[in-house]
Amino acid sequence: METRAGDPGAFARFDLTRVDSPAFVVDAAALRRNLRILADVRDRAGIKLLAALKAFSMWRVAPLLSDYLDGVCTSGLWEAKLAAERYGGEIATYCAGYKPDDLREICALSDHVIFNSPGQIARFADVIAAARAAGDRFDIGLRINPMYATGEVPRYDPCAPHSRLGFPVDQLTAAHLEGVSGLHFHSLCEQDFDPLRRTWDALRPRLEPYFGRLQWLNFGGGHHITRADYQREALIEFLIAVKADTGCEIYLEPGEAVALDAGILVGTVLDVHANGMAVAVTDISATCHMPDVIEAPYRPAMLGERADERDSVRLGGPSCLAGDVIGDYRLPQGCAPGTRFAFLDQAHYSMVKTTTFNGVPLPSIWLWDSESDALECVRTFAYEDFRDRLS
Repeated sequence: METRAGDPGAFARFDLTRVDSPAFVVDAAALRRNLRILADVRDRAGIKLLAALKAFSMWRVAPLLSDYLDGVCTSGLWEAKLAAERYGGEIATYCAGYKPDDLREICALSDHVIFNSPGQIARFADVIAAARAAGDRFDIGLRINPMYATGEVPRYDPCAPHSRLGFPVDQLTAAHLEGVSGLHFHSLCEQDFDPLRRTWDALRPRLEPYFGRLQWLNFGGGHHITRADYQREALIEFLIAVKADTGCEIYLEPGEAVALDAGILVGTVLDVHANGMAVAVTDISATCHMPDVIEAPYRPAMLGERADERDSVRLGGPSCLAGDVIGDYRLPQGCAPGTRFAFLDQAHYSMVKTTTFNGVPLPSIWLWDSESDALECVRTFAYEDFRDRLS
């Protein structure tokens, strides 16, 4: 998988020895830049923007996000609780499969409760009615599968064959929309505007019969809106036209766009040896700290990597997994035990996906403001964090 993220921005002048290792460092100024762009798109298009907590849920900066966006979207009870506790604005919750006990609380916390199938809505009719009788105010949404694949990697494409995510739009009938206020679809992953336009062109004829009864349409996330070369003017024109055409409130749920190029993951070389090429063990683990490197797979950009092809070193993590390999790199300061380095664009998804497999320590979390140079250690993790999640 190719990614066009990896702009070093102010991190080009950040001293990596100012933090411990491994460590995530998030630049508040970069977040503000992204949020200003998103708010400008929102305001000019006349839509609503919700930040996807599944991609970036560093609640230390929740007040900053709440200053710019309309709320957040969540993926289940725990994210909905975090949203209610720490973030402002609307809460839209979608989960592929709800548990009855979770749903009761989700209805109390959320403004929009989005289901994966009409059958699930019908099955939970009593829960929905009881929540409304108790005074909870929320509407019901249905996630649809546009059945129009645009993704580069099938495992990241909700429109891949036999996908479990969303109700196939070719099965949708008017009866399925009884009590439903809006439709949600999410089919993009770090993509430009054109895949969204093509998806809508394929989807619109199927939805047109229902425009008069729908209050909102949610186009999900995966939009790389804050990337420098994203076609923002075309997106704004498109959103204005869709809103006028459908008569619906339009929502977008950017995730990676909120924190794009706003964070790095700092690591240290622990050991180097030769096995057909130079091989280095680091305190950053692909499987524990950057699982998308293995799952996608993709090659994260390195801060300051040399352009020449000499002296490439294969970097891997400290775990016992043979596949815990990040990739081949040309470190800017050479490669010896104790050398510091950093990977770019690691604030979104990497932070939320970390694990302690094999007892590998979690990276600490730091907040830097490149405009003021203020640096704050937000969170460190200890042995007890590993121990206490197991039993």
